[in-house]
Amino acid sequence: MYFAHEDLMRCRFALSPLWEAFAAAHTLLEPDRQGYHLPWVRRARLPEGADLETFRLLVPRPGYVPDFLTPAPEGPLTSVADQLAGVRATPAARVEAELRRCLLDPRRRLPSEAVDPLLRAPAATRDALADLLGAFWDHLVRPHWPRMRALLDADIAERARVLAEGGLERLMAGLDSRLRWDGAALAVRGPTAPDELHLEGRGLVLMPSVFVWPELILVSDEPWQPTLVYPARGVGALWSPEGPRPPEALAGALGRTRATLLLALAEPDTTTGLAVRLGMSPGSVSGHLTALRAVGLLESWRVGRRVLYARTPLGTALTGGG
Repeated sequence: MYFAHEDLMRCRFALSPLWEAFAAAHTLLEPDRQGYHLPWVRRARLPEGADLETFRLLVPRPGYVPDFLTPAPEGPLTSVADQLAGVRATPAARVEAELRRCLLDPRRRLPSEAVDPLLRAPAATRDALADLLGAFWDHLVRPHWPRMRALLDADIAERARVLAEGGLERLMAGLDSRLRWDGAALAVRGPTAPDELHLEGRGLVLMPSVFVWPELILVSDEPWQPTLVYPARGVGALWSPEGPRPPEALAGALGRTRATLLLALAEPDTTTGLAVRLGMSPGSVSGHLTALRAVGLLESWRVGRRVLYARTPLGTALTGGG
């Protein structure tokens, strides 16, 4: 993936609730995507009557997935309603072209009775799929969105700090081990990566995801803005019912709540993220974080409207982490 000067100026982060709904359903259908999400999988319930057979046809492995189902968000505050409206507004000709690319791949040899109804009326297929994605959102993601959103916000805040301190090279090196940056081009190793891609002024959307693991996905076909979807930091602990139990000695020295917060900050996080993860009120968390920072166990920095907290070397040493 080759960057011109204009592309470097047009790199941005974004979150996509619609992507998470799509990827959540995909995760339920494929056991090899469930490793980090087993507590969620055990509780997840698909909507009654959901057309999973059609959905399965649209997520081949390997193969092309229609891009109109997961458009890149226009900005940081894009809602799922806005994204679903965007899906419904996709021109029928583009829907048909993407469906044909997916369903008529000669490697798949799908039966005509499964494919023809979807291609016969692409606008109706598009609207039915938008309804299905909305149902995935309502049943699989929306009940957990505050927790997921806190994790995704924390990921972006930390990446923004890395970008400010170390530049684009350090940012790309830390996103995923399958990425290699040489100053002008980004090499992406993965099944969705094209052999060569020139951004040509379109820039790149960097999008953390809860449900993309273990994949790293690059959406590159026009007219969609090139988008790199990567696994968010801390996904492995997302579904933990509570924070780690602090050792008695640490709890005695700091108090159990502050010791729990210190242990929970193995990765930088925000007040809101910690509150959601640990089932505490944001006000209570904020007070305890301020106290821990005052005695040198935490540091904090602001990225936009968010304040991120992380352990200092002393705080890490107290938790037994080095």
